[in-house]
This record gives sequence, structure tokens and C-alpha cells, in this order.
Amino acid sequence: LAGGDLGQFRALNPRLEVPTLVDGDTAVFDSTVILEYIEDRWPTPPLLPAPPAERARVRMLEDVCDTYYEAINWACFEINVFKRAEGGLAERLLGRAAEQTAGVHAWLERQLGSRPFFNGDTFGWGDLSVVPHVQASVLIGHPPPQSSRLAAWLDRVRTRPSVAAVVEAAAASMGGFEMLPQLIASGQFVREYRDHRLDWMMRSGGVEIVLDGMRKKNIRFAHPLV
Repeated sequence: LAGGDLGQFRALNPRLEVPTLVDGDTAVFDSTVILEYIEDRWPTPPLLPAPPAERARVRMLEDVCDTYYEAINWACFEINVFKRAEGGLAERLLGRAAEQTAGVHAWLERQLGSRPFFNGDTFGWGDLSVVPHVQASVLIGHPPPQSSRLAAWLDRVRTRPSVAAVVEAAAASMGGFEMLPQLIASGQFVREYRDHRLDWMMRSGGVEIVLDGMRKKNIRFAHPLV
């Protein structure tokens, strides 16, 4: 989030991060909790499959995508869009990200198996959890291998009006990204480094990026609760 008065948003989400769902007088943050709220609030049609083992499988998919996979894509944006690294360091980090993405895609291919959707026979929680991250990889230049089941699945779900609308909105939100490196350099735009994102930087060779961001005060960690 960029600068400005965040008081109203802080009242909705003390973490000061997206996503945040507002439903009447109810504010819900964290993508997992939001999905759970939607499932409880509007149980028909269900987002989760019925068998307990399948529900657990789908939740584990979400966990991997929201932590390990999200961090890879986030790091690529830090380097490619926000210019946190250049030259040899950028090349090394992007190379590691490409290798890691290939590993995630192979794992997702195995998880999908012969199912038409990650959720099973119908589109649902599992697909909602995977598609944003695979689509982000496509934008970065790391699409699923051609002729893979994962690529066929992505083509299939992108024809759904709901997915197509979100993809279009996400693309539109990237307008003006060319100004972000200057905003970051000036300290007006501060990026969040915590949890799995910080883990990625530390284990993938980006320690200097973290230290530089701390010196320049253009990265942040979890906000204190007030």
C-alpha cells in the first residue's frame, strides 16, 4: 500500500494488507479466512469438495500456493518491476526463481492428476487457490509447459467469466507500474517483507536486498497492533 491516510483501512485490517473483504458490517482479512467466510456465508454451491480427504487436499494446495509459490512470483516482481536487483545478482535470483517455478509446476501437475479441476469434478476452492499464482507466473514469463495438464487446466479456467474478469482487472491495476521504482527509491512506496517472502530472499541469495531495503526504509515487516 502506498502513502496516505490508512486509518480507515487499519480499522478494517490491522495488518494493513490486501485482501480484505467487507460484507456489510463485517470485515474479514487473510485470503484463507475470506474463503472460509464465503463458504460459511453462502454455502450453496459449496466451494470445497465433500469428502474430508479431498477437503484436506484442497486446503494443502492453498497453503503451498499462498506461501511457497507466492513468494517466488513476488520475488520476480521485486526484481523485474521494482528493480531491487540488477546485473549478476538479478540474474542469479531470477534463475533460482525459474527453477523453483518449474518445480512447483511439476508438483501441481501431479496434484491435478487426471482431474478436470484441482477441486475435483467442478471448479472450486482448489482452483481459486491455484489460478492467481499460475497466472502471475505467466505474466513473469514462467508459464506451465506446453501440452502439460497444468497448461490445459489454465486455458480451461481462464474461459470462465469470473476468472477472465479478475485477470483483466489485475492487468488493468498494473498501469503506472513504471513509476514504482522511483516511488520506492524515495520511500513513498514501501513493500512488505515478512514470512514466506523474507524466507525466499534469505535462502535464495537476496540478503543484500533485505539489508538495503532496511537501510533505505523502503521495506517493512508486520505492522504492530495498536
